[in-house]
Amino acid sequence: MDQLHNQSFQQIIASYTGKLLRDHFGKGPESVVVSIGHTSITIHLRNFLTPAERILLEQQQEELVITTRDKLMLAVTPEILQYLQDVLGVHAEECYYDWNFIQGTGMIAVVSPELIRYTPAPAYDSGRQEIEAELNRISAQVQKEPCSTASYEMNPRTLLFIRSGVLLPMEREMILLGQGDTLKRVKRKLEKEYIMSSRVLEGLLQHRISDCFIDWNYALDKSIVMLTLNPHR
Repeated sequence: MDQLHNQSFQQIIASYTGKLLRDHFGKGPESVVVSIGHTSITIHLRNFLTPAERILLEQQQEELVITTRDKLMLAVTPEILQYLQDVLGVHAEECYYDWNFIQGTGMIAVVSPELIRYTPAPAYDSGRQEIEAELNRISAQVQKEPCSTASYEMNPRTLLFIRSGVLLPMEREMILLGQGDTLKRVKRKLEKEYIMSSRVLEGLLQHRISDCFIDWNYALDKSIVMLTLNPHR
């Protein structure tokens, strides 16, 4: 697919996602940036915080906001997957999402088991292995080192890491006991802190990390990390 064709799909998906979120949340994001490539689609949301959520966060009710968003995303996720199948022919069941309430940002990432039509595989070579190795080292400090990690440059400011084999036996037991949500919130908080404070990682990226999003699919024992980078090189 040529660049203009690719951009038209990105714009169509961005428009649909913004309206869908507005319909379910009562307020849509100020901007939606969609990137398509290889087996993945990333959706970066900016200024996505409702007035009610803002008040709850000011009252230290972040857990309530997270729980409410999780419930709403149960309705949003199938609609996004169905839309992508209709528009791009993408058959996918993996949908990840995460939020940064301080910055009012968010991400939705869809990963397909097959190559997405019309788009070249995003790839970058400069320091890729070293960057993946550093992210794996950070992961090992919080959970375990992934069995495999693949990374893609979705656009000049966005890197997506797809990791497989990240769960410890104890974590699997916690999930079976119904503590999966608590486990996810603890791991997410810790891993983000390590990533955002890693001078080694920023040195390898040659960018300042402006945002970090992480989510897990327990059933598949997979996790994704999406980094957005400061545009100044």
